[in-house]
Amino acid sequence: MVREKGRVSTRTLQWRCVESRVDSKRLFYGRFILSPLRKGQADTIGIAMRRVLLGEMEGTCITRAKSEKIPHEYSTIAGIQESVHDILMNLKEIVLKSHLYGTRDASIYFKGPGYVTAQDIILPPSVELVDNTQHIANVTEPINLCIGLKIDRNRGYRIKTLKNFQDGSYTIDAVFMPVRNANHSIHSYVNGNEKQEILFLEIWTNGSLTPKEALYEASRNLIDLFIPFLHAEEENLKFENNQHKVTLPLLTFHDRLARATLRKKKKEIALKSIFIDQLELPPRIYNCLKRSNINTLLELLNNSQEELLKMEHLRAEDVKKIFDIFEIEKNFV
Repeated sequence: MVREKGRVSTRTLQWRCVESRVDSKRLFYGRFILSPLRKGQADTIGIAMRRVLLGEMEGTCITRAKSEKIPHEYSTIAGIQESVHDILMNLKEIVLKSHLYGTRDASIYFKGPGYVTAQDIILPPSVELVDNTQHIANVTEPINLCIGLKIDRNRGYRIKTLKNFQDGSYTIDAVFMPVRNANHSIHSYVNGNEKQEILFLEIWTNGSLTPKEALYEASRNLIDLFIPFLHAEEENLKFENNQHKVTLPLLTFHDRLARATLRKKKKEIALKSIFIDQLELPPRIYNCLKRSNINTLLELLNNSQEELLKMEHLRAEDVKKIFDIFEIEKNFV
């Protein structure tokens, strides 16, 4: 089927940020527009983006807490104003940002009296606080408050389990969603004889990333969902060949060259769709690559070992680590 060309091409689409503000350390706001769109396209993009922003974005938070000599969650500790339940609720409100993979340990060691806040948490190097003033507890007597914490990165909302862990730790409702809210609206107008649309996207985040970063991450996640369809034609060809078992004529040199070129292009598309954020890189190596404008696995592939060693703050063992991860990722492409 041949698709007729419309007056509006996706190549002419432009987006821009029309409003950006920071209401507090844990509330960022951004408003973006995308235009020009044909009738119906704005709703298609807006609904998809809102779903991804609210359901597919990854965040970091505290998922478990442990302290000695606590019989149950609703007990109290002598010398501390808040109950154990209140402390767990305060820990739930702490906003973190990281490029974390897997679970990490953190802890609180506080000698009273005084107010315990988020800045008293001893965090692993890969995790940062968004707001260090978040209140945790008020220690009213000269006692030691020691709490062990588990930090995880995931997506969505995880409700705590009723059963406690064998080590005596307590689970915390985990709100991994860095986007607090997302809305889209549409403005329609007439351009000549054609009706066109402007898409408005509003994004509120918890401060662990900016609305612009959230828009970028959501767009990338949405594209990743469609990557398998890029190979649909190749899969159908394999299926049809197996069904009919047709003996194809021998390929000429030019045919083989064309197929080799096609395979190379498809591999480049696959490598281009893998971002270095998805690799298990240490934060320092990740930041070095980002500063050198390396964002995808394909861009990383285009650099030799010597070129990587010339990058600022990148050591020989860092390059070895990159190539070790590199080999693992290539096996999945």
